[in-house]
Formats: sequence, C-alpha cells, structure tokens
Amino acid sequence: METTDLKIVENKKHLSVGMILGIVLISFIVIFFILFLGITMYISSSDKIIPGIYIKGVEVSGLTKEQAKQKVNDEFSKVLPDYLTVVHGDYETQLNLEDLGANFNIEEAVDRAYNLGRDSNILKNMGTIIKNLVSLEDLGLNVTLNTDQCTTILNDISTKLPDAIVQSSYYVDGKTLVITKGKTGNIVDVTPSIENIKNKLADLSFVSSKIELATVSKDPDAIDIDKIHSEIYKEPVDAYYTTDPFVVHPHENGVDFNISVDEAKAMLNEDKDEYDIPLKYTSPSVTTNMIGTEAFPDLISNFSTKYNARDKDRTTNLKLAAEKINGTVLMPGETFSYNTVVGERTIAAGYKEAPIYQNGEVVDGLGGGICQISTTLYNAVLYANLEIVERRNHQFVPSYANAGRDATVVYGSIDFKFKNTRNYPVKILCTVSGGVAKCEIYGLKENPDYDVEITSQVTEKTSTSIKSATYKTVRQNGQVISSERISRDTYKRH
Repeated sequence: METTDLKIVENKKHLSVGMILGIVLISFIVIFFILFLGITMYISSSDKIIPGIYIKGVEVSGLTKEQAKQKVNDEFSKVLPDYLTVVHGDYETQLNLEDLGANFNIEEAVDRAYNLGRDSNILKNMGTIIKNLVSLEDLGLNVTLNTDQCTTILNDISTKLPDAIVQSSYYVDGKTLVITKGKTGNIVDVTPSIENIKNKLADLSFVSSKIELATVSKDPDAIDIDKIHSEIYKEPVDAYYTTDPFVVHPHENGVDFNISVDEAKAMLNEDKDEYDIPLKYTSPSVTTNMIGTEAFPDLISNFSTKYNARDKDRTTNLKLAAEKINGTVLMPGETFSYNTVVGERTIAAGYKEAPIYQNGEVVDGLGGGICQISTTLYNAVLYANLEIVERRNHQFVPSYANAGRDATVVYGSIDFKFKNTRNYPVKILCTVSGGVAKCEIYGLKENPDYDVEITSQVTEKTSTSIKSATYKTVRQNGQVISSERISRDTYKRH
C-alpha cells in the first residue's frame, strides 16, 4: 500500500514537471510568435526593405526604394562597361549597350525586393522574414533589349563575318552586265543570339567574358534574272528645261539586255562564277547638249586667245577640239574632263601633225596645238569661279598665254579637269575662227554673282627657267570674299 502511494506521488511530480515544461514551451512559442508578429507588422508597415535581401550581390536590406535604386545604380556604374564583346571564331566586335537598347530594369528589381514580406497574408510575411534571416536572398535582374535595334545590328554583323554568306550580285562594266554567283556561308542566328546576350547581361557575366554568337549556314538566294532585268532596264528620257524657274533636266540614256531574258536565263545553266550579259544603250531624241542657249540666259565668263590662221594643220586641230567641246552642258557637281570630251588625238579622228613640246624640244606631233583650246577654256573656267580639279603648265611658256595662265594636256597622262560648283548647269561654247579661239561659259547668274580677278606675275628668271605665281581674287557686291594663290609654275627657257 505504501509502495503504491509512493508511485502515485512520483507520477504526480512527473506530470507537474511535464505540464510546467509544456506551459513554458507554449509560452515561449507564443512569445516568439507575438514577437515576430510584431516585428513582421513593424517591417511590413515601414518603408524599408526587409533584412537579408540582395540584388545581384548588392545588399539593399534596410533601405528605402529610392535608397536601394541609388545604391544599385552606383555599384553597377562602377563595374559595368558601356559595351560587350561578341565573337564568332576569330571574329570579334564590340557592341554598345545603348545601341542594343539594353535596360537592366533596376527599378523593377527594387520593387520586387521591397514587396518581399508585404503580402496581404501576415503569416506568409512572417515566413518570408524568418526565411531571409536564415538564408540570404539574391534577386536577379529582368534585362530587356530593343529587339528591332538588336536585329539590325546583328544582321549587319552577318555581312562582316569572315565566313559570311555571299549573295549573288551584279555590276555594269561598259556594255556588259556582269553577274557574280553567290557562295554558301554563315549568318547570325538572330533570335538565339539575342537571348544569349540577354542572359549574359542578366547574370553580368558579359563583364569578364565574350559572348558567342549563334550562327547558321545559309545558301545564297538564286540568281533572279527577271528581277535584275527590271532593275537594269530603262527607257531613254529626253532632256528638257523650264524657265520659271530656270531648271535643266538632263537626258537619260535607255539601257536593256542585248539578248532576250530567256537567253540570259539559259546562261545560268552553266556552272560558272561569273556570267556576262551584253547590254545595249539607246540615246534619247534630245540630249542635254542639244538644249538651246535660251536655257542658259546669262554669260558667266569668256576668254580668247589668238592663233595663226595661216597654219592650216594646227588650225584644223584647234577646230576639231573646239567642236568636241562646243555645246557641252555640265550639271551642278559634275566634273569636266578635257581628254574624255575631246577624245584621243588620232589620224582617224582627223588630227594633223603640228608643232608640240616634247622632251624639251619643239617637234611635230599629231594633234599639235590643241593645248591652246585647253588653255583658253582654263581661263574661262577661272573667271567663272569654278573649281579646278586638275591642271598642269607647259614645259615652256606658250606664245598664246602668259606664264601661269596655261593648261597643257596629253591624252592618257595629263588631263585638264574642273567641276561645276555653281547651283545651276553651265553650257560651254567654244569656237575657232578668224585667228581667235574663244570659250564662253553660259548659265544663270546668282544674285549677287561673283566678280573674279586673275593676276599672274613672273617671280624669278634664271638662265634655264622662269617661275611664276598666279592669284585669284573673288568679290561680291564689291567686297573681297576670297583671295588666294592658285598656282606656282616653273617653265624651261628656250
């Protein structure tokens, strides 16, 4: 009986201790719950990001949204370059992040960080806070790119790859259309390349590494003869002009295949790298040089030189050259080439033997004397204030011009060129008659137009040479606009 009573007493003691321990544990849990509930409510109601939160390695815990944005931006600006490097084999190039439209969306990442622990469910918020106290959370970045800009850039890179695809192409060489066959090669696979770039940007690995471009092999497009023909074909267009306002519309030559389109297609059956298709040109009824002088109402400049009309062979040469030049119309920005316009001086063209300078001596040569026409035109061009592109002086001072005022030409080696720098076309009239070679330049005077003064002087004479300097002064409304030395020339003495 005593033993039983003792056991009952001991059980009561054990029960009391267990109850006490349970009550303590429950009390601790309740206190812990109430404590963290209070902490959760406090944090959730504050304007600070909960503890344990990072954005790509940058801690933003305890910061307001604005403070977090500023901190992440500051830290990123220290490490992020303005460009990334993309590669394909041995090829590599750098792309500007701004050109790609790259946006790291830091504000969106901060918003996600700020919203952690601020759910409508208080228990869920408590769990989030406890979790981040135990293990830190590093949020990623939602990087975006401008797809259109990236596509344009990557397509451009496709053309620069060392193993790039080569599309078929064509060009016109005189009276021949040359079609070159394309070759299989690689192009940048745009969509996976953009995703690869975006992923590298998101984990910031592009900072220390290069990004491999995704590429695919592609065959060139088939040669489309119909398309090429439609691009090449052109009807001739007559030149014409209007007077109110004065506008000259130059002629356009017509062009077409000199074989049928079917014959051109048949040529492609032969496996070749290039295909030559003959072309034919058709002139319009009215060319630019045929436009009457009424389209060029104002005399811009003129210059004359004298020649010996009794020297019939030399006179013939002067007239032939002048006839080639006479009536030439030069559009704004167009360059005149004396050798191109006059052509090669040959017997077939009617040129005669006449004195020329050769190797420091005066000898008879085919086309002798035509440098007088280039010299006459040169001076007219100077007074018209057009741009001299190419000009050289003679070996000796010619009889028909002063030192510094001549322009020699030799077909195939020495040319006289100038550019129409006026806003309106100019027409060149060139005549040889009665011992006078004359060049006139017509066009439309600008308001106000320029007055040009050309001066030349001999600066030095020795027993073997003569040196000269030539200057051009341009005035507008009586005021000097420019004054410059346009040439220094050295001549041999006879």
